[in-house]
Amino acid sequence: MNEKLTLALNEFIHVGGVLVLIIALVSILTGMVRAFIPQEKLQKKLAKTGKYSGLTGALLGVPTPFCSASMVPVSMGMIEMGAPFSMVFSFLLSAPLANFVVVGFIFGVFGWQVALIYFLVVFLGAVLIGTVVGKTSLKNEVKRIGLSKKTTPSTCSSEPKTTCGATAPSCSDITDQNANSKNDPKISSSTSACSQTNHSNTKLKEAFSFALALFKRIFPYVILGALISAISAVFVPDEWVQEYLGNNSPFAIPIAAVIGVPLYLRIEMAIPILSALIGKGMSMGAAMALIIGGTGASLPEIAIISSMLKPKAIIAFIVAVMAMAIVGGFLFYFLF
Repeated sequence: MNEKLTLALNEFIHVGGVLVLIIALVSILTGMVRAFIPQEKLQKKLAKTGKYSGLTGALLGVPTPFCSASMVPVSMGMIEMGAPFSMVFSFLLSAPLANFVVVGFIFGVFGWQVALIYFLVVFLGAVLIGTVVGKTSLKNEVKRIGLSKKTTPSTCSSEPKTTCGATAPSCSDITDQNANSKNDPKISSSTSACSQTNHSNTKLKEAFSFALALFKRIFPYVILGALISAISAVFVPDEWVQEYLGNNSPFAIPIAAVIGVPLYLRIEMAIPILSALIGKGMSMGAAMALIIGGTGASLPEIAIISSMLKPKAIIAFIVAVMAMAIVGGFLFYFLF
């Protein structure tokens, strides 16, 4: 028992440390994008996707091999930037399931036909489900950061303040400087440089404020996810998988989709194990259902996604992954 507790503690420290580092870096990156890219233009571009927003979200997930810790801050940033919910939901489904790393692993172990069908199932599923969900009331089931935008300080004030190594001009001083700058280019360039420095500093503060708020929102859920991961990795017996899934029965497919949730499958570990189980009689359908269910909606992932989605949307997310797992599982069962 002590040995298992030690293994669980080591797993918690390893997974928790990695996830915290990832969300810190991704939160900062998201804050930078939000601060330095004009939000009005970005919102217009995101809104223009219209009926194709589900497809856009799924496409964004393909080149991004994100675990839940990294895709959640990106998704929350998308929401804050005004992205349609269909795009966000499709991205949440596509990023962990249809990214090139997962497809590459499946290709390397099972061949191109299995990899192609797997990709089509999860990618088209993400597009279809995201598009449908985006048209329902679930689009309101999101948690926002709620950072109030600070008002931009006035370029002039009645009281002079120190800035850029010099005393900030009052309104009357600026009027005089504007008049003099036409005749003296040095004044104009100095004022412009100071303004640019202040603008950059303001943007950096805004970026890190958003990143900190994002990190604080997700951090408790990441710790919970790491704890669930540690418990699952150590205390869920491997014999369960072989006992309930190690046969060629079609009933193993829905069981595999459900069992995949508490198992928290890491794709690099799951595929070799499943390859061995397939050699012992496990159907390809059950294997794919287990991969989709465990990779797309594991308990740690659900815990982290809870930082951005309300209960109804979380239930919809779990049902969506289960549906893809079961449909994909039966498709593989009959094709292979």
